Amino acid sequence: MNKKQQQTEETRRRIAAAARPLFIQKGYNATAIDDIVKATGCSAGNIYYHFKSKEGLFLYLIEEWDTEWEEVWRSKEADYPTVAGKLYGLAEHMAMQQMNHPLTKAVDEFYNNTVKDSHAEERIREMVNGYLTFNRNLLQQGMDSGEFAPRDAARLAVILDSLLYGLSLHTREMGQEEALAAYRLAIDVFLSGVAGD
Repeated sequence: MNKKQQQTEETRRRIAAAARPLFIQKGYNATAIDDIVKATGCSAGNIYYHFKSKEGLFLYLIEEWDTEWEEVWRSKEADYPTVAGKLYGLAEHMAMQQMNHPLTKAVDEFYNNTVKDSHAEERIREMVNGYLTFNRNLLQQGMDSGEFAPRDAARLAVILDSLLYGLSLHTREMGQEEALAAYRLAIDVFLSGVAGD
């Protein structure tokens, strides 16, 4: 990365760091570019130069969260010697992240209550495809090791993603123990379908 690219990335990080608390406090829709201008000390033009839109800035924050999530998961993954164990660990990790991450409500609002431009929709599709690839690789690992019966890993990846995404919505109002129990039960049910014939 050359010096200009490094400065650009530093500016993007600084703008994102200043905007993050606004999205946490006010939500996605109620946070205006003017609010971000005041918080960052940057002009609206500078914000648009670096992110193209408020959507682009928010997607940057979501991608940062995904990167953080993945780094934490990678540090825990070796604690689980089996793929089934990894699925339980993954579900627990997801449950705790969703319950405790300050951007959760703003992200829900963004995904569910906001009209997005085609560029934002494409970036969201890319993120979802990354989740599906992660799931498919994990499930294929279980099939390759003989832990799971051979099946269509790509379809199972979609089912697993749908299961975990649905749980993330339904467990929001639950207490921590109840939510974790729901995630564990979901993995029990999922594994009963993939563990063998």
